[in-house]
Amino acid sequence: MMKSAFRTALVLTTTVCHRSLNPNPITLLSLRTATASPPPNSTTVTCRKIHCNSFSSSMAGGDSSPTVAAVEKQFDEFRNRLEESGSLRDRIRAVATEIESTTRMMYSSLLLVHQSRPIPEVLENAKTQIDVLKQLFSSLAEIVRERPGQYYRYHGDWRTETQQVVSLLAFMHWLETGSLLIHTEVEEKLGLNASEFGLDVEDYLIGICFMSNELPRYVVNQVTAGDYDCPRKVLKFLTDLHASFRLLNLRNDFLRKKFDGMKYDLRRVEEVYYDVKIRGLASNKGESKEDQTIEES
Repeated sequence: MMKSAFRTALVLTTTVCHRSLNPNPITLLSLRTATASPPPNSTTVTCRKIHCNSFSSSMAGGDSSPTVAAVEKQFDEFRNRLEESGSLRDRIRAVATEIESTTRMMYSSLLLVHQSRPIPEVLENAKTQIDVLKQLFSSLAEIVRERPGQYYRYHGDWRTETQQVVSLLAFMHWLETGSLLIHTEVEEKLGLNASEFGLDVEDYLIGICFMSNELPRYVVNQVTAGDYDCPRKVLKFLTDLHASFRLLNLRNDFLRKKFDGMKYDLRRVEEVYYDVKIRGLASNKGESKEDQTIEES
């Protein structure tokens, strides 16, 4: 069908060319072009014009769009907030660095207790740094007060240093009194106010766990120095502390891991105590019924 139609068109074109006096007769190419491309639809042309006009207007007025201006204003505010927050963090970290330096000095002084140095002498050197820590935490509180209600946003910048401070203060208190330093006493020593800038409970508990890590080493050194009654005292303290921690519903987080570490501290002290007891080095003087219960368990 297509071939026959093409032949018919060719014959007609040839005939017209021979009979017409027009110097520019219709050629086959122009006939095929006219046949292949029909005249454009007026609706299509109108739509194309509208689309082009709208695209041109959007390109011309894109920079002055209200949406773009709002986005730029928003991100400009974000930039200011981030800069202010970064500056605040730098100030906090500067104070936290000083706290860390002070705790290192305190810890170096307390290490002398493992060398059988007199406890009052060791504590006197370490206590001189408590006033320095109190001033540093006061400076830290003033910085955080500049952002009311955002205590826990910046809490991570001084959290580790605070836990170490609690550990050292608790160890010093135990060496002096043989008892646990409670949460409110730590706040009092550091000059903290629970309503404004207080001591986080988890930081206190983790610091107590850190303190228990020092007790097995202390027990071994004291026994070596001839203090055979020390394991019994430390064992009773750690047993009561471990029982108190078991009252807490701890999750699988860092605090739970540190509490699990306390179990090993307790076990090491038990081994030293039983070894001293079996060798007959420990005296039964001052041993209460609670101590006998610990021994039997």
